[in-house]
Order: sequence, then C-alpha cells, then structure tokens
Amino acid sequence: MKNFVLNSILFFSLAGVFGIFTSCQKPVKVNNNSKVQNTDIKIPEEEILSNPVLTAEEQAQLTPDTVLEILKQGNKEFTEDNLTVRNNSERVREAALGQYPKAVIVSCLDSRIPVEDVFHRGIGDIFVARVAGNVVNPDILGSLEFACKVSGSKLVVVLGHEHCGAIKSAIDDVKLGNITTLLSRIRPAVTLASKDFEGDKTSNNPEFVQKVCDDNVKLTMEEIRVKSPILKEMEEKGEIKIVGGVYHMETGRVDFF
Repeated sequence: MKNFVLNSILFFSLAGVFGIFTSCQKPVKVNNNSKVQNTDIKIPEEEILSNPVLTAEEQAQLTPDTVLEILKQGNKEFTEDNLTVRNNSERVREAALGQYPKAVIVSCLDSRIPVEDVFHRGIGDIFVARVAGNVVNPDILGSLEFACKVSGSKLVVVLGHEHCGAIKSAIDDVKLGNITTLLSRIRPAVTLASKDFEGDKTSNNPEFVQKVCDDNVKLTMEEIRVKSPILKEMEEKGEIKIVGGVYHMETGRVDFF
C-alpha cells in the first residue's frame, strides 16, 4: 500500500510537470453513486483576451494621466468581478525578449492583495515592488528608477491597504530581528498621525491604524521625491507622476489620493 501511494503521488506530480493533463476539466456527477467523469470546459476564442504586451513605441505614447486612468478602470473591473480570460502562454512568449510596463507599484507584502489582479493587468503590464509596509529603501528606490528612467514606466503608485499588520506593529513599536529596522521606516508616520489625532492611539483603534496608513503612504511618496533626484526631476518635467492610494480589503477598491 505504501508503494502504491508513493507511486501515485509521483505519477500525478510528473503529470503536472510534463503537461499530461492539459485541458481545463471539472468533475461532474453522473448518477447517484460516487463515480465521476471529467468534462472539458470550452472557452470561446472571442472571450480570450490576447492583449499583446506593449511595444516601446506604444509605451512612449502614453502619458502619466492616461496610465492612471487605465489603472482606475482596471480596478473598477476588478471590484465588479468583470475580469477577462487572458492567453498567458501567448503573453509569456511575447514578453520574453523585452518589457515596457506602464507603471510601477510599491505594494505591501500582504498576500491578500494580488496587485496585478487588483488593477486588472497581465504579464508585462506593470512592475511590482513588494515590501511590508510599502516603504522605500535604496534597493526599492533603485528599482523605481530602473522602472521609470530605464524601462519607461509613466507612473509610480505607492499602495497602502487597510488592516496592515506592519502598520499595527509599528504603532506597537515591535522589536524583533530585522523587522525592527523595517518598522523604523514606518514610525515617522506614527509620529505624524499622533499629532492631530484625537482618541485611542493604539493598534486596537481601526481609525488610528487607518490614519497612520494614509500618512505612511504620503510620507513614502515624499521620500521618493527627496531621496531620488532622478524621479523628482522626471516628475517635474511631466514624464512621470508619483501618486498614492489605499486598498480596501472588504471591497477590493483602491482610493487614490
């Protein structure tokens, strides 16, 4: 029995690796007993979005405001569950030799925020830099400069979110290994939010947590401008925009500042 189980596991693992099962299948009951059969689910070709990746020329024609509207519309489609079926295999091949994304998103590490899906974007559409608390450091700043100055992205989005664990930990002044250094980058937002906030200034107060979240996004935007002369100059010339937003957990909506 043990060998049978191990062999079964090996078979199904290899099947996944070598693509033995290639069609989208769904088990369907055929009678009152426990037997099931597989039925192929066919998706009409007209419903599959080819949506080719951008070329350098197409990217150059975009403006920061246009890209912002694209992201807003994509988020609207996400919240309304109006998503398209994408031919990812085709997009992988198209993007293999180059990339010209529209925007770069600085997002929190939180697993509940699938950034590409949130803005209804696909392979090759956006850069995503993820770090707990959506803060910046030299590595993130260098990544943003690469995205915009080298690769031509038109928009930098600092994306915070509700109920952020990093924000709560910074409010509580948690000390733990390298997390301590990370949270120190959020502490200025805690200090700023505390100045004009009336009420309980702890992580148990959702309103205070949200105030710190908002201030943290705004401070991160300013830190990008202060610590990256390259991005600041590009913004002043109108080549890019640096904006902030907050993702709402219950609805999936992003409110831009």
